[in-house]
Amino acid sequence: MNQGKKQQSKKAVTGSIRIIAGKHRGRKLPVLMAEGLRPTTDRIKETVFNWLMPYIQDANCLDCFAGAGSLGFEAVSRGAAKVTLIELNNSAAKQLQVNKQLLNADNALVANTNSLDFLKSSAKEHYNLVFIDPPFREGLVTQTADLLNNGWLANQALIYVEMEIHSNQQLPSNWQLLKEKVAGQVAYQLFQYTN
Repeated sequence: MNQGKKQQSKKAVTGSIRIIAGKHRGRKLPVLMAEGLRPTTDRIKETVFNWLMPYIQDANCLDCFAGAGSLGFEAVSRGAAKVTLIELNNSAAKQLQVNKQLLNADNALVANTNSLDFLKSSAKEHYNLVFIDPPFREGLVTQTADLLNNGWLANQALIYVEMEIHSNQQLPSNWQLLKEKVAGQVAYQLFQYTN
């Protein structure tokens, strides 16, 4: 019986994410395949980081639902000053920590906690760039956006949002839509915050 559990835990890390550009270009990182974990596809990631290219250097980034770290580690590779990766799933957060060490990413901070709880506390810093890519069909985009509006965003901050198409989630009126695309069942958008 123990042997079966060992085999199961070995199978837990079954995928990988690839860093597209920057100092870790081409590097593959192991990914824990957990329920609800949907790493952003390379195609979407490439588009998003083309949008963000002029803004990523020296940015203070927040990855609200880090999962596999696909967006956060891409930001690290492309020159972000600091990246905070929040992930609720224990095993996924441990894998993020391992991948942070593989990249020697001292400017990455992994927080194993609930994003909404993290954002309910008073804002300790302002972020120039935020990624919101939560599990689908849980209404987390609206809740996260509302909490971010309570002092977490630097003026003119950019916010990337990924959610299921035909979602009726509302975003704050002071978030201006800059870019928008759809790929399959996924809608992805870039907003700019003004305070």
